[in-house]
This record gives sequence, C-alpha cells and structure tokens, in this order.
Amino acid sequence: APEKEVLQLNLGERDKISFQHENLKVVSSFLSFDENKSKPVIDFSQQLQNKALSENSDDESVHSTLRKSLFKKSGNIHKNTEFKAGSVDVKEIGTYLNTSENMKEVTKEGFLRNNHHVPITKDSDFTLHRVNNEEIVSENGIKIQSFSNASEILDMTGTTRRKLEILRAVTEIPTQFRSIFKEFPYFNYAQSKALDDLLYTDRNFVICAPTGSGKTVMFELAITRLLMEAPLPWLNIKVVYMAPIKALCSQRFDDWKEKFGPIGLTCKELTGDTLMDDLFEIHHADIIITTPEKWDSMTRRWRDNSIVQLVRLFLIDEVHVIKDESRGATLEVVVSRMKTIQSSLWRLLEKHDTVPPLRFVAVSATIPNTQDIAEWLSDSKMPAVCLKIDEDQRPVKLRKIVLGFPCSDNQTEFKFDLTLNYKIASIIQTYSEQKPALVFCATRKGVQQAASVLAKDAKFLLSIEQKQRLQGFANSLKDSKLRDLLTYGVAYHHAGMEITDRKTIEGAFTVGDLPVLFTTSTLAMGVNLPAHLVVIKSTMHYVGGVFQEYSETDILQMIGRAGRPQFDTTATAVIMTRCSTRERYIQMLNGADIIESSLHRHLVEHLNAEIVLHTVTDVSVALEWIRSTFLYIRALKNPTHYGFSSGLDKVGIEAKLQELCLKNLNDLSSFDLIRMDEANNFKPTETGRLMAWYYIAFDTVKQFFTIKGTETLNELIIMISNCTEFVDVKLRTNEKKILNSLNKDKDKITIRFPMEGKIKTREMKVNCLIQAQLGCIPIQDFTLTQDTGRIFRNGLRVT
Repeated sequence: APEKEVLQLNLGERDKISFQHENLKVVSSFLSFDENKSKPVIDFSQQLQNKALSENSDDESVHSTLRKSLFKKSGNIHKNTEFKAGSVDVKEIGTYLNTSENMKEVTKEGFLRNNHHVPITKDSDFTLHRVNNEEIVSENGIKIQSFSNASEILDMTGTTRRKLEILRAVTEIPTQFRSIFKEFPYFNYAQSKALDDLLYTDRNFVICAPTGSGKTVMFELAITRLLMEAPLPWLNIKVVYMAPIKALCSQRFDDWKEKFGPIGLTCKELTGDTLMDDLFEIHHADIIITTPEKWDSMTRRWRDNSIVQLVRLFLIDEVHVIKDESRGATLEVVVSRMKTIQSSLWRLLEKHDTVPPLRFVAVSATIPNTQDIAEWLSDSKMPAVCLKIDEDQRPVKLRKIVLGFPCSDNQTEFKFDLTLNYKIASIIQTYSEQKPALVFCATRKGVQQAASVLAKDAKFLLSIEQKQRLQGFANSLKDSKLRDLLTYGVAYHHAGMEITDRKTIEGAFTVGDLPVLFTTSTLAMGVNLPAHLVVIKSTMHYVGGVFQEYSETDILQMIGRAGRPQFDTTATAVIMTRCSTRERYIQMLNGADIIESSLHRHLVEHLNAEIVLHTVTDVSVALEWIRSTFLYIRALKNPTHYGFSSGLDKVGIEAKLQELCLKNLNDLSSFDLIRMDEANNFKPTETGRLMAWYYIAFDTVKQFFTIKGTETLNELIIMISNCTEFVDVKLRTNEKKILNSLNKDKDKITIRFPMEGKIKTREMKVNCLIQAQLGCIPIQDFTLTQDTGRIFRNGLRVT
C-alpha cells in the first residue's frame, strides 16, 4: 500500500473463524501501487466511473476487503480459535477495493472514494511470495499485518436473519408423504406462502418467483395434494411435468424417481424423438416428465390413447418461455389443447361429475404480467391464484451486476468475445470471495480459449491437499489439454466432451476443489452446478451460423446457478455485455419485460394439428380455440404488437384474429392439407394428417410439393438437407476440416455425391453427414457423431 499505510479491521467480540497454518490460504487483495502505475490501465474506466455497475444490492453486499480476493479457503472451519495469518501483496491488479464501513479507508489518490468502482485490468498475475508461515512479503519488501477473519457462520437451514415463526414446518405434511420433503425441517418463505393454496385447494396456480426460490418443492406440494385426494390405488391418475429444456427434464426425472419411487409412483421421461413404444410405457407411468414439443407430438394422437384424458395435474416449469419466438407457440398450444380436451370431455359425457378436474400449476421467473398467465390458466368456474414473490425473499440473496464494455463498429463478435477473456481474471478476483465460480461462454471453442487465458493470467492459491485431489481428478481425464488446466484450478465442460471427463469435472467442482469452471450455456441448463459467482461472458451466442442475443430464459437459467443454499447466504451474478446493450439487460434482470405470445408466427402448423385432432371443425370453433390461447389475452391488451391497429375494441380485435385464422386456413387449403365440405366444416386430408402426425413444418411440406417423382437419389438428399427440421444443427469452425475431407479427399473414402467447393453451410454439413452414415464411413469426431444421431432422429420423421 502507498507509504506503507495499512488497512486495519476493527473486530467486535464476534466468533473468529480460523484456519490451521498449513491450510491458510486467505489472501487480501492489497495493491502494490506506486505513483507511476496508479493510472488506470484500461480503456473503459470512464464508463465504469459513470455508474458502470448496476447492482441490486443492500449494504450487506458491499463486502469487506478480506473477502474480495480470488483465493480459496479450504480446510475445516473452527469456532472460537485464533487465526494466525499472513497478508499479501498482489502484483499490479488495478482493482480498487470495496471497503466496508468498519475499515479505515486509505486516503490516497490511487484509491477511489466510490465503493462500487471496480476497473477490470488485463494484467492480473496473482503472484505470492511466502517468507515464512507468519507473513507474506511483497516484492518491494513491505510487510503487511495479518488480520482475523470475521465471516459469519451460516445458519445451515439458509434462513439467517429471518423469523422462523412465519415458515411452515414439514410436519404439516401427512406422514406417508413426508419423506418427499425430508431434506429440510421448514419450507422457505416462498413455499410457506404458497402452501395453503397448493396443499389445501385444487385451484389453478401461477407463481412468479426468482430463480433459486425452491419452486420444485411447490410442484411437489401440488402432487402431494393430488395423492391426498385421490383414492388408492392410484391407477387412473397421471401427472405431467413440462419444462422447456431436455436437460431440466432429466434432472427432474432423476430427482423424482428417488423421491416418489418409495411411495409407489413411477416416473417416465419423454424427451427427444422417442418412439411409439413410449405410449406403452406411459400407460404404466404416474408422473410423465416431458418437453412442450414432445407432449405436443404425443397429444396430436390423443384420440387413439386415453392417457391424455387421465391427466389430473399439469405442471409447467418456466412458463415465461411462452414469449420465446421459436418454442413459445408450442407451449401455448399444448396448454390450450389440454384445456380444450377437458371441455370437450365435459361436453361428451352426460354425467359431468365423472370428468375428473384438470389442475394447472405454473411457475415463472420474475415478469411484470404474471396476471395475464393466471387469466389464461383460469377456468370458467374459478380464477387461478396468482402469487408474486419478491426478489428479496430469495433464500440466497443475489446481487446482479451488468458490466458494459466498449465494442467498436469494426470489431466482429468473435473479436469482442476474445477481448472479454482478459477481463475474467479481475472479475473473479473482485467478486468470487474465494468461492467456486462458474463462467458461461457462447461456444465450445470459446470455453477452451477462455479457460486457457485464465490459467495463464491467474495463479490460484491451492492447499497441498487440494492440489493432490485435483491431480487425482486430472489423472483420470482422457483430454490432455484439460488435464493440464485442472492442475491450475481451472477447467472447462461442454457437450462435445467424453461423458467420463464431464462427470469427473462436475465431481471436482461440486466438492469445491475446483475454483473456476468454464461451460457452455446449453449444457449448464441441465447440469446442476451451483456456484457462488456466475459470470455470463458476452450475451451473444452462435446459433445456426449467426450470432444472436441470448433469450431471457437462457439468461435467467444461467443466473439461477448463482448461490448454493447449503453454503451461501449471498451470491453474485455478473453479465458482461456491450455498452450498447447494457441497459437492456438491466431491464431484463429487473423483470421489466412484458411477456407476449408468439403463436401468430406459427399459427399455420398448429391450426392444421387441431383440425386433424377435430378440436377445430369450422371457423366459429377456430375462433373459440383462439380464445383459449394466451395470444387472445395479450392481443386484447396490446393489439399493436400483433400488427392490429391500436384503436380497436374487443369485437374488432376478435375480427382481426378471425381474419388471421382464415388466411392460415386458406394457406393449408391451397396445398390440399385441409378441405371444406358443403356445410363449411374442415376435414383433414391424408397429407395434412401426416404433417401433424410426424410434426413436419409447413415450409418443409411446401418443399415436398415440388417433388415430381423423377428425382435422383442425390437430388432427394439435397432436398432433405434443406428442411427446416435440421435448423438446430450447427456448423462449427473446427469441424470443417473433417467434413471437407469426407466430401473430397483422394487418400480417403469419401461420400458418394460430393458437393462443389468447401463445406460452408448447415445444409452442406447435414448432406455430408447423411451420406457418410448411409455409406458406412466411420467418423471419429464425437460431436459429429452426436449431430448424425440428431439428424437421423429428425430425418426419420421427415422422410
């Protein structure tokens, strides 16, 4: 510190937490500043000064200096023992300290008075010079006094500073179901608040709660209610849990198999393009765990199977996905279809009391118009309950920070992404508090690059035992690059890795031996890897050959990984984005984005499916069906979003929706997918039935109408490769070499119909992989083998 000034921490009579000598790794981030170096090293410190950190935090979250350092504590925590510690110099970190109230601030020009000012530097080499066990000396020989650490020991229930009187006890649950909730004695605040409606009524229920507030337990309460009410044996009841991401479904499946198996319920996971034998298996499953797409394709066949009619409880996770342009429409029609099936059953059966009620329970992240979701899920008899839980009731308090970085017009997304790699070290230094950090990157290659940069930039202080354990993990890895990084305390993790390597890395991170893990956003959605600090490195990701912003769901999923309820009372999420988009993400994190429908963009496929199902039989029923959708509710409130003029009344908006329906019906009719009889009733054609049955996009069907019947095999493969069903297959830069050699290589076996030029589009990649598989050409690359599997699963439907 300049002029040998030393910061001193005033300690009250609180418990002091100590570490034994050998295990001591607490390092406070002091600066070795000299006058010449005290200028900021960075190009954007001005933006940072001008309120560059957007923090939703209270005084508690301005942490003391001691806990700001990068290095990790390990060893056991002992109460009431002294802590003989050295402090340390950190070489050239341009990080100004966040000083807490009980610390004397160093008044020197090198420090800024503003607590929230945290510049990020390129050069962050955390080098330490140990002299002896008692102290650590900086390069210029200044000794720094040791401090005691006054961290508060966490109340293990995660309910610090909250009165337990308002929390409901698990003992309220009937004895035979109590094992479902055996992991804790009390429900948390959000769960306690929802308990009466979930456990003692059958009303439809929408809860809007921040990620990490224990929503799974709310679903479990609703299942418990159903079991309490349904007579034994539970033969004719089915529960459907629907989540937007396959990985979330897998997680729920593993969890619920263990919880509900012992009380006699079987779970079945239905994701991907599963085959018809699933229908048989579902007959015997009590809890069906699925994605909107899969449930849509299942329920398109509902008249042939009575399963759908047995569903008594429909659980929707992440219901805000309804705004997602590509996936939202499916979620919306599936729910509307369940409502329509319920009401048509009610009409068909004379004895209305024989129709079992269907209950919806939906959970959403923080959104402003939860009431609209509740209105959509309300039935004719009773409005749905809508419960909003504030951010401050999250069991682990989450501090959200959005950092804007300058990006010049001529800088490509790839370049911008690379520059962010050099800022990661200081962000971890500033916010990790020596606890595990998870960094999300857009691409698999980006994950590896960022991990390599950090391993060079930062030296983590690891105990001897920790090093030995990491070495043990490293020895079992197949990936040599990963093996080297792991010994530095850094690792990466993505879907293209060997499964054994992935499991090893997850293990090392979960037990807390691995300080920093880099991962791709897709994989992190499903693998439950909570961390104290979550960093989203760049808000753009590469989809279908172009860069686009993450959806709100993606962002909320990633942020939801911040905070480990069993270890933390606070957590931090940092979003690194461009200055131009910073404001947008602040808005998003505050839950200010209104959720709209995207059904109008995909209406044609869904209308066809409803006609095939006989849910929609004529124009008036088509409008009645539209009224059961979220699109209808939002169109009445925000007509301009859907292309209608703002002055329209309810009648006018309904007329416009009917017009939209008719346009789509005409499109279907012009391709002979539906026909109208004399009484203006719709009848599906065989082609329309196949389109719905095999879940084919309208654009693909239009393309198939160009088939003359004289096509060569090559022309047919080209046509199939162009189908929209393969839109989620990505062409990655590092695959081009293998694909080009499959296409043309005089020394190796190549595909039967080579394409002209280099492989540079998704369609060419799909074509190449189809031919390689049909030609039995072995492909060594793991990710290409995965993609081939996906192409053939979808390809079987298309062909």
